[in-house]
Amino acid sequence: MSELTRAEVAHVAKLARLRLSDDELDLFTVQLAKILDHAADMQSLDLADVVATAHPYGLINVVRDDVVRPSLERDEVLAMAPDAEDGRFAVPRIMGEAP
Repeated sequence: MSELTRAEVAHVAKLARLRLSDDELDLFTVQLAKILDHAADMQSLDLADVVATAHPYGLINVVRDDVVRPSLERDEVLAMAPDAEDGRFAVPRIMGEAP
């Protein structure tokens, strides 16, 4: 791959309407060259026999089984609430009236 020049980086910056200082041009020329070299390295890999995947590891459901088990009594919990209505918690309206 041909070496990236400072002038090319300046041209791309101009196209992107970026104003870069001389120090930034020098820094970004080096950094962008490294990125492009790495992309070239990746492109040169033979991946013909590699199966495409969306995730490197097999996904496993780690959620526990949904099993009914004893819980708090509804009436007992509602008795501790600041306000209850029709067997549910009553909360203040935070939005305007429904359309």
